[in-house]
Formats: sequence, structure tokens, C-alpha cells
Amino acid sequence: MNLKSDREAGGQYTALARFYDALNSEIDYPAWALRLQDSLRRLGVPDGALLLDLACGTGALTVELAALGYDMTGCDISPDMLNIARERTPPGQDILWLCQDMRSFELYGTVGAVICTLDSVNYLLSEKDLKSCFSLVHNYLDPGGIFIFDANTPYKFENIYADNDFLLEADGIFCGWSNDWNEKTRRCTFYLTMFSEQPDGSYIREDERQVERCWEMRTFRRLLKSSGFELLSVETDPNEPEGAETRWTFTARCVKA
Repeated sequence: MNLKSDREAGGQYTALARFYDALNSEIDYPAWALRLQDSLRRLGVPDGALLLDLACGTGALTVELAALGYDMTGCDISPDMLNIARERTPPGQDILWLCQDMRSFELYGTVGAVICTLDSVNYLLSEKDLKSCFSLVHNYLDPGGIFIFDANTPYKFENIYADNDFLLEADGIFCGWSNDWNEKTRRCTFYLTMFSEQPDGSYIREDERQVERCWEMRTFRRLLKSSGFELLSVETDPNEPEGAETRWTFTARCVKA
């Protein structure tokens, strides 16, 4: 389960930034970057192209893509997340880190591709916000540029998140996670209580509230089309049974007159 922060409340990841990498430690970022490189090559995006990692978090994937030779920009709303991203950037990597909201970001020019991962679009809680994000991505893509993003599915909200509770543990960090799923609003509120072990054996408690919106496939398709994209594919995990997919990965091409 991948953790972000509450965009509705203007969350700045102040607490979660320190826990983010440990709680997402199961992700193989180097392998993920290689898969993205393969996809981008097949779609005509050359190695070394300008890429935007939108809602990049602590920059783990951004750094791996930069290591493959892409000219990377990482954009996130959280100064705390970006501080960690800057610290993890190896010497010699020239990554542009921008502290901006994915609903209103600005770039210095266009890029060959935009990626937006770890269900970041589910933190856009209104159709207006989702449309704003898609329109800006289109604006800053080269003609024919590629937009790759993923989203949690309705199945995941209704059957896995639901009103369930979880306990996560990693590297001296404990996280209690309680969900409140609202079928009417199609929103799930996550209440996180995190404990981090200190050198003297004591624990510090920090609390975080997050909200995700469940979006339907037809909404993504409609807004992509109205924003000027040609939807190329929607992929799911081949190991998940049909009808029980937890994540959609969209690939779209920017069409400009």
C-alpha cells in the first residue's frame, strides 16, 4: 500500500515524509525505472529526453530515471518530501526539484514524457482538479509526448481499503492505519498513527490524515480525451484475477494541432 499525503487539507507531508520510504520499502525502484524506460522507448521517447515526475514524493523513482540518462524534473507539493529527494540525489545528477501543486504547476518548457505514479491522481478529489492536472500535463508535453500514470481501482477502495484497519511495520517504524470509506462521496479517509523508535528505545507518535477519491474508468477516459490525449492502453497486474484488479496504469499520447 503506497502512502501519500492529504491534498484536500493542503497536507505538506510534515510527518509522513520521514516515514515514506520505509513504508514503501517493498518497491523495487531500479526495476520500475527500467520498465518505464522500455515503455518510453517503444513509444518513441528517446533516451536522455526531458521527463517530468509529477507528485514525485521523495524522488526515489526520479533518481533512478536520472541514472538511466533522462533529464529529470521532480515536482511535488511537499517541501519535506523534496528535502529528502535532494538529499538522496547522487553527486553529478542534475535534477530540477520543484515545489508545486499538481493542480497548478508550471514548467520552463515542454517535456517528452510525464509520469505520475503511486496513485497520486487519487488524491485529486474533484473532477475540476483532475481536469486541471490533465490539462497542464497536456500543455507541457511535446506534441506526441507520453503521459503515464496509475490509479487505485474501485475494487481496491470497496474491497481492500473499505473500512478496514492495517498495521504496518518497517525499520523501527510502526504505523496503525484505519480507513473510513464513504460510498456516497466515493472518498476514503485514512487515519494514520505512526511511531518511530528513538535511540534510547522510546517512541515518538505522529498522526496523519489522508483522503483519496475513487475514480471510475469512464471518468479517466472522458477527461483524457477532453484534455487532448489519445489513450493508448490501460494495464493491470497480470497476476490479479479479472474483476479484482487493484491498480490501473494508463498510457496516453499528447495530441496537438
